[in-house]
Amino acid sequence: MIGVFDSGHGGLTIFRELTARFPKLSWMYYGDHANAPYGNRAGTEVVDLTQAAVAKLFLAGCKLVILGCNTATAVAGKTLQQTWLPHVNAQRPGHRVLGIIAPTVEAVTQTPWHVKEPVFPQKYNTDTVALFATQVTVNSGVYEAEIAKRCPQVRVLKMACPKLVPLIEAGAPQADLAAAVTDYVVALLATTEIAPAYAILGCTHYPLVAQHFRAALPPATRLLNQPLAVANALEDYFVRHPEVASGAHAGLIQYFTSGEVGEVSRVAELFLGAPVRFGKL
Repeated sequence: MIGVFDSGHGGLTIFRELTARFPKLSWMYYGDHANAPYGNRAGTEVVDLTQAAVAKLFLAGCKLVILGCNTATAVAGKTLQQTWLPHVNAQRPGHRVLGIIAPTVEAVTQTPWHVKEPVFPQKYNTDTVALFATQVTVNSGVYEAEIAKRCPQVRVLKMACPKLVPLIEAGAPQADLAAAVTDYVVALLATTEIAPAYAILGCTHYPLVAQHFRAALPPATRLLNQPLAVANALEDYFVRHPEVASGAHAGLIQYFTSGEVGEVSRVAELFLGAPVRFGKL
């Protein structure tokens, strides 16, 4: 069983791509909707909530948990992997936690994650990269730090987009979504005379409004598909760690939440395009 965690619904865009790519594996989604959103919480709260959620997925039988949330990955991912996970595995070996920022940075820098210093030709890359994300992800600085390790001359422009998640989850009209996206894109572009080479949608809600980002951004700007990047990276991970996938074959897909089941299930249909039923975990 492989788990995907998000603070709310956004991780469903990652989950949808993963379940489509690996239909023979068993998957479990858990959204901490009772405590969402994480995007405006203090860092210590994000770490504590993420750790508690991943622990639930481990207890439910998941050996691998993917943090399908940019905020949780940016703020809590390294702490969980380096500090908490060794204690978990000392008692019950074989558990793993992966984030979604590493695959995104790999894709935008064209550099494997294990490469921690610039190599030719990446070290001469002078592109400008746009990052649209939650306030916490923007404040964490993780994207520009990890990109700088591989492409030190790349300039990362950041824009927090606090209006987007509430609008998306409320099922706002497309015209309202387009207007909000355009405002953020225009504000970011006003800070540069060079069109960004890439735009990172650093919140898993944003693929649902990707068409509006595409329309507002310069034609030459490549829009990075984070769910696809995560699926590609996980496919490579399974090649390197075949034991992780070999024990997860069944094709079962389950959805769980800490929130109100009916409302969570209703909003989830906006992300999945089909009705699903959440349970409590």
